Amino acid sequence: MRERASSISFIFLFSLKMEAIFILMILFTLCLAEERHLFLVMLEGDPVAFLGGSPSHKDNRVDPNSEVSKAHAKRLVDSHDQILQSTLERGSYSKLYSFKHILNGFAVHTTPSQASKLKHAQGVKLVERDRGARLMTTYTPQFLGIPQGVWTQGGGERNAGEGIVIGFVDTGIVPTHPSFAFDPLRPFTSNISSHFSGACETGPRFPASSCNGKIVSARFFSAGAQAAATLNTSVDFLSPFDAVGHGSHVASTAAGNGGVPVVVNGFFYGRASGMAPRARIAVYKAVYPTVATLTDVVSAIDQAVVDGVDILTLSVGPDEPPEDTVTFLNIFDIVMLFARRAGIFVVQAAGNKGPGPSTVVSYSPWAVGVAASSTDRSYPACLLLGNGHKIGGVGLSGPSFGNGFFLHKLVLAKDAVKTNGSFPKTPSYIEECQYPEALDPNVVRGSIVICTFSEGFFNGTSSVTSIIYTAKALGFVGFLLVANPSYGDFIAEPIPFDVSGILIPKVADVKVILHYYEEHTRRDEKEFVRRFRAKAAIGEGRVASLKDKEPAVSRFSSRGPDFIDANRNPTDVLKPDILAPGHQVWAAWSPISASDPILEGLNFALLSGTSMAAPHVAGIAALIKQCNPLWTPSMIMSAIATTATKYDANNGQVIMAEGFGIGSLYPSTPFEFGSGLVSPKRAIDPGLVFSSGYEDYIAFLCSLPGMNPATIKTALGESCKNLLTHPANLNLPSITISALIGSRLVRRTVKNVQGKPETYLCAVLPPNGTTVSLNPPWFTIAPQGTQELDLQFNVTKAMDDFSFGEIVLTGSLNHIIRIPLSVYPISVSN
Repeated sequence: MRERASSISFIFLFSLKMEAIFILMILFTLCLAEERHLFLVMLEGDPVAFLGGSPSHKDNRVDPNSEVSKAHAKRLVDSHDQILQSTLERGSYSKLYSFKHILNGFAVHTTPSQASKLKHAQGVKLVERDRGARLMTTYTPQFLGIPQGVWTQGGGERNAGEGIVIGFVDTGIVPTHPSFAFDPLRPFTSNISSHFSGACETGPRFPASSCNGKIVSARFFSAGAQAAATLNTSVDFLSPFDAVGHGSHVASTAAGNGGVPVVVNGFFYGRASGMAPRARIAVYKAVYPTVATLTDVVSAIDQAVVDGVDILTLSVGPDEPPEDTVTFLNIFDIVMLFARRAGIFVVQAAGNKGPGPSTVVSYSPWAVGVAASSTDRSYPACLLLGNGHKIGGVGLSGPSFGNGFFLHKLVLAKDAVKTNGSFPKTPSYIEECQYPEALDPNVVRGSIVICTFSEGFFNGTSSVTSIIYTAKALGFVGFLLVANPSYGDFIAEPIPFDVSGILIPKVADVKVILHYYEEHTRRDEKEFVRRFRAKAAIGEGRVASLKDKEPAVSRFSSRGPDFIDANRNPTDVLKPDILAPGHQVWAAWSPISASDPILEGLNFALLSGTSMAAPHVAGIAALIKQCNPLWTPSMIMSAIATTATKYDANNGQVIMAEGFGIGSLYPSTPFEFGSGLVSPKRAIDPGLVFSSGYEDYIAFLCSLPGMNPATIKTALGESCKNLLTHPANLNLPSITISALIGSRLVRRTVKNVQGKPETYLCAVLPPNGTTVSLNPPWFTIAPQGTQELDLQFNVTKAMDDFSFGEIVLTGSLNHIIRIPLSVYPISVSN
């Protein structure tokens, strides 16, 4: 019996061991299982828009709803399914989108090993892993002179942008916002149905009535987002509704209605207007609060071109260069090239990675990369100490008492911490005012409390939102968020607080405040405060100050030089292309504000970023397109670039650029501002334009040093039949030579776009280390005529970096054309 029991025990234990081993094997297998990712795949064969070498001009675009187009689209989708079924294992993938209009390809959710099989499948050109997408995050019409200039020429604000459709690939739109309202008393006079055919997709918070005539189309793209993450149904609405605010901000900056009152926390800040207030809006939501994928963005761009937008605004995109391909030939830039081929003016945010060099995320000459500048408007805030000393700061709130200065007790948060609290003794509790339970309400109630920028703010876990919550919970009269000497100065932007508050970002100012505070604070032998005698008041911070101050390139705005690969080797294209206001821009917002709790409940927001600069250029392009409907995208871009200014109108000095330190400024170059600050009034009538098209871009790519023609054929399906003598010969309104050795002949061709002949006198300011001769030195050009310009560059002295100059063409009818020169003189001899 005992033997039998022992045998049973042995068998039982053996079974347990085997089961454990089996479980471990399963766990081991699961650990080895590959995680799925999103991949974008391009295939051979023409998409619908370019079937049989279709005309590239948008007015002659292929009708996507024709029977021929529909049949071809179905063939493409069937071929996509066939490639996946024949190449990948069943159950190993999910197809998310088929791209059919300007791109022949698809997006698939699968493992890297399965994706590698696709690279070798017949008919596949490119397979690229989704790098994700990021958001690149009024008064500006007046700053740019639009009401007195372009709006006047276009029939006033009531007609500015009439007949133009601007597409926005972004976070969606708040359809009930007054910036997007339709006024039945002011109906649109133009019929856009001849070239635009969108649709209104409905869903949460977005009924069919949302497409009201101002908003002419609204779609959403979520397959990539749903595959990449688990969406939060409370904010990740599967509809075109904007829960973030970014898309609404961008759309209203470009095309928001004119004269909309901006009221935040009960305070009237003025009236906001888009650059082209009568342009129509087409929405393509591809970014969600939880996640943003390039897969959804590419699908949105493809659809926008199908619908027939005139202008495409991209304040979203990859935030890093591609790792394994030429910057110009990643799928995002390829799809922008194909949009440009279809006749769309593509505007792209240059990126928010400044002020370091080679930080742009806009690389290609077929997309307009926009840098961000400040304006001459600021919102100064002031702190008054009890000794009469005034200290400037940053804020966007009312005064600490009424409309005047009334001094209140000043308390350092450290001195108000409860002595018997059970909370962690970390900076967020002790000095950053993040948790009401850490502070003694009897000390801080009715006081102005000094909160310190410490570890939590430095690593991003603390927020001003939490300070405001604490201030309300404990009854602060106001608060200061001051710099910490251990971390140095911090960057501060005005935020509309609904309690009185001010940010003091400079350590030097904080030392003055704390010195006064300690002088008027009585402590015992244990350093506990026995009497608070320091007083302070926070002044009005919501009133704008307009000064004769030149715009500066914003610190965050990404810089050139443009580069060709992940190693940031420079290339012969100027980036950014243009500078526009992108610092402290008022525009529409979503009250949900899913990504910025501090702006929750607001209908307007004051934001900074190249995301804010890009729609300024999109709206201005709409105004130019309205006045010159037959102009191509490159002609519009040339008009914007050659009429821009690099000088401050007040003092005639070169526009400055913000550096790394607070308050640090240096003279900017084309690598900061491109061709200069956009000048809409002059861009409407530029005199001359530089024009380039799809075939020119192919020739440019084929001319890049070290470029294998097979790479172009694989990526774009185009043969290198025509080559430029040098990439710098692409007919852009700028000249960049990334490695000048000895000498180089560069050619440009200009076209007269006015109805009169004009004589131009040519002048050159050569970059340091070079001589530049221009032939002819003067010319007369007939209406619609062209003129070739030959520029001979010679190195006179090798330099250790780029140097800059410009060409100025001065016309007899007062047209002035400026062409920036960016040259790196490497060696005197070839």
